[in-house]
Amino acid sequence: MPIREENGFAFSAEETLALITPRTRLLIINSPANPTGGVTPKAEIDKLVAGLAAHPHLALMSDEIYDHFVFDGETHQTLLAYPEIRDRLILLNGWSKTYAMTGWRLGYSIWPKTLYEAVRKLSVNAWSCVNAATQYAGIAALDGPHEAVTAMVAEFDRRRALVVEGLNALPGVSCATPRGAFYAFPNVSGTGWGSAKALASALLEEAGVAVIGGPDFGVHGEGYLRLSYANSAENIRAALERMDGFLRKRAAA
Repeated sequence: MPIREENGFAFSAEETLALITPRTRLLIINSPANPTGGVTPKAEIDKLVAGLAAHPHLALMSDEIYDHFVFDGETHQTLLAYPEIRDRLILLNGWSKTYAMTGWRLGYSIWPKTLYEAVRKLSVNAWSCVNAATQYAGIAALDGPHEAVTAMVAEFDRRRALVVEGLNALPGVSCATPRGAFYAFPNVSGTGWGSAKALASALLEEAGVAVIGGPDFGVHGEGYLRLSYANSAENIRAALERMDGFLRKRAAA
Protein backbone atom coordinates (compact mmCIF):
# COMPACT_ATOMS: atom_id res chain seq x y z
CA MET A 1 0.00 0.00 0.00
CA PRO A 2 1.45 3.40 -0.89
CA ILE A 3 2.31 5.71 1.99
CA ARG A 4 1.87 9.18 0.56
CA GLU A 5 3.80 12.37 1.22
CA GLU A 6 0.66 14.50 0.95
CA ASN A 7 -0.81 12.48 3.82
CA GLY A 8 2.19 13.19 6.04
CA PHE A 9 3.37 9.64 5.37
CA ALA A 10 0.57 8.30 7.56
CA PHE A 11 -1.26 5.24 6.30
CA SER A 12 -4.89 5.42 5.21
CA ALA A 13 -7.27 3.14 7.07
CA GLU A 14 -9.70 3.20 4.14
CA GLU A 15 -7.05 2.16 1.62
CA THR A 16 -5.67 -0.50 3.92
CA LEU A 17 -9.05 -2.09 4.56
CA ALA A 18 -9.85 -2.06 0.82
CA LEU A 19 -6.77 -4.19 0.11
CA ILE A 20 -7.67 -6.99 2.53
CA THR A 21 -8.84 -10.23 0.91
CA PRO A 22 -9.76 -13.67 2.31
CA ARG A 23 -6.15 -14.66 1.59
CA THR A 24 -4.70 -11.88 3.76
CA ARG A 25 -3.27 -13.28 6.99
CA LEU A 26 -1.06 -10.60 8.55
CA LEU A 27 -1.19 -6.80 8.57
CA ILE A 28 2.06 -5.12 9.66
CA ILE A 29 1.82 -1.59 11.08
CA ASN A 30 4.72 0.73 11.91
CA SER A 31 3.97 4.12 13.50
CA PRO A 32 6.06 6.19 14.12
CA ALA A 33 7.56 4.87 10.94
CA ASN A 34 10.89 3.99 9.43
CA PRO A 35 11.82 5.15 6.75
CA THR A 36 9.46 8.12 6.47
CA GLY A 37 9.09 9.48 9.99
CA GLY A 38 5.33 9.40 9.48
CA VAL A 39 2.95 9.17 12.44
CA THR A 40 -0.57 7.87 11.88
CA PRO A 41 -3.07 9.77 14.06
CA LYS A 42 -5.36 8.04 16.52
CA ALA A 43 -8.48 8.82 14.48
CA GLU A 44 -7.09 6.87 11.52
CA ILE A 45 -6.10 3.93 13.72
CA ASP A 46 -9.59 3.99 15.26
CA LYS A 47 -11.04 3.64 11.74
CA LEU A 48 -8.69 0.77 10.96
CA VAL A 49 -9.54 -1.16 14.12
CA ALA A 50 -13.28 -0.65 13.58
CA GLY A 51 -12.99 -1.92 10.01
CA LEU A 52 -11.03 -4.99 11.09
CA ALA A 53 -14.17 -6.32 12.76
CA ALA A 54 -15.16 -7.50 9.28
CA HIS A 55 -11.90 -9.47 8.95
CA PRO A 56 -11.67 -11.74 12.01
CA HIS A 57 -9.20 -14.05 10.20
CA LEU A 58 -6.54 -11.32 10.04
CA ALA A 59 -3.69 -11.03 12.54
CA LEU A 60 -1.87 -7.75 13.21
CA MET A 61 1.76 -7.02 13.98
CA SER A 62 2.45 -3.54 15.36
CA ASP A 63 6.08 -2.38 15.35
CA GLU A 64 6.17 0.38 18.00
CA ILE A 65 9.93 0.68 18.48
CA TYR A 66 9.79 4.50 17.97
CA ASP A 67 6.89 5.05 20.38
CA HIS A 68 8.71 7.77 22.38
CA PHE A 69 9.89 9.67 19.28
CA VAL A 70 6.93 11.88 18.43
CA PHE A 71 6.97 15.65 17.86
CA ASP A 72 4.72 18.67 17.31
CA GLY A 73 2.25 17.62 19.97
CA GLU A 74 1.65 14.21 18.41
CA THR A 75 1.00 11.28 20.72
CA HIS A 76 1.77 7.65 20.05
CA GLN A 77 -1.28 5.42 19.81
CA THR A 78 -0.46 1.85 20.82
CA LEU A 79 -2.62 -0.92 19.43
CA LEU A 80 -2.63 -2.49 22.88
CA ALA A 81 -5.30 0.10 23.71
CA TYR A 82 -7.88 -1.79 21.63
CA PRO A 83 -9.19 -4.84 23.54
CA GLU A 84 -11.29 -5.91 20.53
CA ILE A 85 -8.14 -6.94 18.62
CA ARG A 86 -6.05 -8.12 21.56
CA ASP A 87 -6.59 -11.80 20.71
CA ARG A 88 -4.87 -11.34 17.31
CA LEU A 89 -2.32 -8.62 18.02
CA ILE A 90 1.46 -9.07 18.08
CA LEU A 91 3.34 -6.05 19.43
CA LEU A 92 7.07 -5.48 18.91
CA ASN A 93 9.24 -3.05 20.88
CA GLY A 94 12.64 -2.84 22.52
CA TRP A 95 15.37 -0.82 24.18
CA SER A 96 17.38 0.14 21.08
CA LYS A 97 15.77 3.49 20.34
CA THR A 98 14.23 4.80 23.56
CA TYR A 99 17.26 3.96 25.69
CA ALA A 100 19.96 4.30 22.99
CA MET A 101 20.90 0.63 23.51
CA THR A 102 21.15 -0.28 19.83
CA GLY A 103 24.18 -2.54 20.16
CA TRP A 104 22.69 -4.50 23.06
CA ARG A 105 20.11 -6.15 20.74
CA LEU A 106 17.44 -6.28 23.42
CA GLY A 107 13.77 -6.27 22.55
CA TYR A 108 10.44 -7.76 23.50
CA SER A 109 7.18 -8.85 21.96
CA ILE A 110 3.65 -9.30 23.26
CA TRP A 111 1.58 -12.12 21.78
CA PRO A 112 -1.98 -13.43 21.92
CA LYS A 113 -2.39 -16.39 24.26
CA THR A 114 -3.32 -18.62 21.35
CA LEU A 115 0.11 -18.10 19.75
CA TYR A 116 2.22 -18.04 22.90
CA GLU A 117 3.30 -21.67 22.88
CA ALA A 118 4.26 -21.54 19.20
CA VAL A 119 6.39 -18.42 19.63
CA ARG A 120 7.99 -19.87 22.78
CA LYS A 121 9.22 -22.83 20.73
CA LEU A 122 10.44 -20.47 18.02
CA SER A 123 12.38 -18.26 20.45
CA VAL A 124 13.97 -21.15 22.34
CA ASN A 125 15.26 -22.69 19.14
CA ALA A 126 16.07 -19.54 17.17
CA TRP A 127 17.83 -17.25 19.64
CA SER A 128 17.53 -18.76 23.13
CA CYS A 129 18.03 -15.94 25.68
CA VAL A 130 19.74 -12.58 25.97
CA ASN A 131 22.93 -12.53 28.06
CA ALA A 132 22.47 -11.69 31.74
CA ALA A 133 24.38 -8.38 31.71
CA THR A 134 22.14 -7.00 28.98
CA GLN A 135 19.01 -8.14 30.82
CA TYR A 136 20.12 -6.30 33.95
CA ALA A 137 20.86 -3.21 31.86
CA GLY A 138 17.36 -3.40 30.40
CA ILE A 139 15.82 -3.58 33.87
CA ALA A 140 17.90 -0.59 34.98
CA ALA A 141 16.68 1.39 31.97
CA LEU A 142 13.05 0.67 32.81
CA ASP A 143 13.34 1.26 36.55
CA GLY A 144 15.70 4.23 36.42
CA PRO A 145 15.03 7.94 35.85
CA HIS A 146 13.73 8.88 32.40
CA GLU A 147 15.01 12.45 32.20
CA ALA A 148 17.68 11.30 29.74
CA VAL A 149 14.98 9.97 27.40
CA THR A 150 13.16 13.31 27.47
CA ALA A 151 16.39 15.18 26.81
CA MET A 152 17.29 12.87 23.93
CA VAL A 153 13.92 13.31 22.25
CA ALA A 154 14.26 17.11 22.61
CA GLU A 155 17.68 16.95 20.96
CA PHE A 156 16.27 14.89 18.10
CA ASP A 157 13.58 17.54 17.71
CA ARG A 158 16.27 20.21 17.27
CA ARG A 159 18.12 18.06 14.73
CA ARG A 160 14.86 17.42 12.90
CA ALA A 161 14.37 21.18 12.39
CA LEU A 162 17.95 21.49 11.17
CA VAL A 163 17.53 18.64 8.68
CA VAL A 164 14.18 19.79 7.29
CA GLU A 165 15.35 23.38 6.84
CA GLY A 166 18.59 22.26 5.20
CA LEU A 167 16.95 19.79 2.85
CA ASN A 168 14.34 22.30 1.69
CA ALA A 169 17.17 24.69 0.81
CA LEU A 170 18.79 22.16 -1.55
CA PRO A 171 18.16 22.62 -5.29
CA GLY A 172 15.39 20.35 -6.54
CA VAL A 173 14.66 18.92 -3.08
CA SER A 174 11.56 19.28 -0.91
CA CYS A 175 11.05 17.68 2.47
CA ALA A 176 7.84 17.26 4.43
CA THR A 177 8.35 17.62 8.17
CA PRO A 178 8.49 14.16 9.78
CA ARG A 179 6.31 13.82 12.88
CA GLY A 180 8.15 10.95 14.53
CA ALA A 181 11.14 8.58 14.67
CA PHE A 182 14.45 10.17 13.55
CA TYR A 183 14.28 9.98 9.78
CA ALA A 184 13.55 12.45 6.99
CA PHE A 185 12.20 11.28 3.64
CA PRO A 186 12.89 14.12 1.20
CA ASN A 187 11.41 14.24 -2.28
CA VAL A 188 14.29 14.46 -4.78
CA SER A 189 12.28 14.14 -7.99
CA GLY A 190 13.09 17.76 -8.84
CA THR A 191 16.84 17.18 -8.94
CA GLY A 192 16.76 15.66 -12.43
CA TRP A 193 17.97 12.28 -11.22
CA GLY A 194 15.73 9.58 -12.63
CA SER A 195 16.77 7.06 -10.00
CA ALA A 196 16.86 7.76 -6.28
CA LYS A 197 19.20 4.81 -5.73
CA ALA A 198 21.63 6.18 -8.32
CA LEU A 199 21.55 9.54 -6.55
CA ALA A 200 22.18 7.88 -3.18
CA SER A 201 25.18 6.01 -4.62
CA ALA A 202 26.60 9.19 -6.17
CA LEU A 203 26.21 11.11 -2.92
CA LEU A 204 28.14 8.41 -1.11
CA GLU A 205 30.91 8.01 -3.66
CA GLU A 206 31.36 11.63 -4.69
CA ALA A 207 30.24 13.64 -1.65
CA GLY A 208 30.87 11.21 1.19
CA VAL A 209 27.27 11.39 2.45
CA ALA A 210 25.49 8.15 3.35
CA VAL A 211 21.78 8.12 2.54
CA ILE A 212 19.44 5.38 1.32
CA GLY A 213 17.45 5.44 -1.89
CA GLY A 214 13.71 5.23 -1.32
CA PRO A 215 13.23 2.17 -3.58
CA ASP A 216 15.25 0.10 -1.10
CA PHE A 217 12.12 0.23 1.05
CA GLY A 218 9.71 -0.63 -1.78
CA VAL A 219 8.62 0.47 -5.23
CA HIS A 220 6.67 3.44 -3.89
CA GLY A 221 9.89 4.93 -2.55
CA GLU A 222 11.13 6.06 -5.96
CA GLY A 223 11.82 9.77 -6.00
CA TYR A 224 12.79 9.87 -2.32
CA LEU A 225 15.85 9.45 -0.14
CA ARG A 226 15.96 8.44 3.50
CA LEU A 227 18.20 10.39 5.86
CA SER A 228 18.76 9.56 9.51
CA TYR A 229 19.38 12.46 11.86
CA ALA A 230 20.73 10.21 14.60
CA ASN A 231 24.01 12.10 14.40
CA SER A 232 25.49 15.32 15.76
CA ALA A 233 24.23 18.68 14.56
CA GLU A 234 27.77 19.43 13.37
CA ASN A 235 27.87 16.34 11.17
CA ILE A 236 24.37 16.99 9.88
CA ARG A 237 25.35 20.51 8.79
CA ALA A 238 28.46 19.15 7.09
CA ALA A 239 26.41 16.54 5.24
CA LEU A 240 23.88 19.12 4.06
CA GLU A 241 26.69 21.37 2.82
CA ARG A 242 28.22 18.49 0.89
CA MET A 243 24.86 17.58 -0.63
CA ASP A 244 24.30 21.20 -1.64
CA GLY A 245 27.71 21.43 -3.30
CA PHE A 246 27.22 18.13 -5.09
CA LEU A 247 23.76 18.96 -6.44
CA ARG A 248 24.75 22.45 -7.63
CA LYS A 249 27.89 21.15 -9.31
CA ARG A 250 25.96 18.42 -11.12
CA ALA A 251 23.21 20.86 -12.14
CA ALA A 252 25.81 23.21 -13.66
CA ALA A 253 27.61 20.44 -15.54
